[in-house]
Amino acid sequence: MNKTYQIQTVQSEKEMADALSVRRAVFIVEQEVPEDLEIDEHDQVSSGTVHFVAYEGETPVGASRLRPYAPGVGKVERVAVTKSERGTGLGRMIMQAMEEVAFKHNYTTLKLNAQTHAQRFYEKLGYEPHGDIFDEAGIEHIAMVKKLHNA
Repeated sequence: MNKTYQIQTVQSEKEMADALSVRRAVFIVEQEVPEDLEIDEHDQVSSGTVHFVAYEGETPVGASRLRPYAPGVGKVERVAVTKSERGTGLGRMIMQAMEEVAFKHNYTTLKLNAQTHAQRFYEKLGYEPHGDIFDEAGIEHIAMVKKLHNA
């Protein structure tokens, strides 16, 4: 069964609330990340961060954000797909949408901190592990980096 997703950058308060609802379900409820760590200053409208939300019909099922990290470098964060949609390719589609936006923002490199269980997912998308495994919010992570093609 093929599902149709609509992935877009957040343009309204409702879309932001939808993106945060996905992140709450995945990170705060499922993974027990404290809310004050999950929702931070980069979730303010004025922070320069681009937020993404994915819908199946009217239902928000995915979210992520892309923020400026250093000159030419964007940081991919908070990539979340609801439990019901995992394994459908939605995570890959969200990452592709983010890379397109990153390219338009003239980022030449993307950086992310992957939960170690998701490392292979990101490796398949061309991200390379960088440095040692570290703990963030009680979950093991590894930093990963990808050069964007047209860089």
